Amino acid sequence: MTVTAVEPELLTRITGDEKHSPSAYSTLDVLWVLYDRVLRVSPETVDEPDRDRFLLSKGHGPAAYYAVLAAKGFFPVEWLDDLAGPRSRLGHHPDRVLIPGVEIGTGSLGHGLGLAVGTALGLRAQGYDEARTFVLVGDAELDEGSNHEAIAYAAAVGLPLTTIVVDNQSATHGWPGGIASRFVGWGVSVVDGRDHAALEAALLPRRDRPHVVIAVVEPKGS
Repeated sequence: MTVTAVEPELLTRITGDEKHSPSAYSTLDVLWVLYDRVLRVSPETVDEPDRDRFLLSKGHGPAAYYAVLAAKGFFPVEWLDDLAGPRSRLGHHPDRVLIPGVEIGTGSLGHGLGLAVGTALGLRAQGYDEARTFVLVGDAELDEGSNHEAIAYAAAVGLPLTTIVVDNQSATHGWPGGIASRFVGWGVSVVDGRDHAALEAALLPRRDRPHVVIAVVEPKGS
């Protein structure tokens, strides 16, 4: 099962970033499942301290993220018609100061997983045990070395953190044993990145250790 018609329709309203369309379409299903079925956050609870957090580390091509946020009422759909305009709040990379519901500013690849580790640690320290942290990264982004420090630390301290890796075979260097082998000490689910029921089941809360969901989609450029 794929997204309902409204999200692709909203996505087509966003112009001016067509070169990143593959990135946007590769993430559309997992973003919709997160906001429609999994995350405990809404426009009404976006500032509540015990809300779930979603961090978009895959900062290239945020059009799908914008379309889903608009569909869920975080901001007016009319904003989608003016990407990166002189008065637009929607830039080529999301800005947490300008866009309701956005948790971090992104653009430099490789930073989001470390920020997610810090977020999960902060929530634990404050006693928000029900608040969950999710971060979406791209497979090529894992080539940034800072991710491996974040992966190792999250496993060592047993953080309740979920990482979603969209695997469209765009990584330059690859990795012996595939993406899952990078996440030593983590729980692992490998699912069809277009199957909403499978994505929802893989994203269910886990408390004992961090978990990675590898969402496999069609190869980039196919």
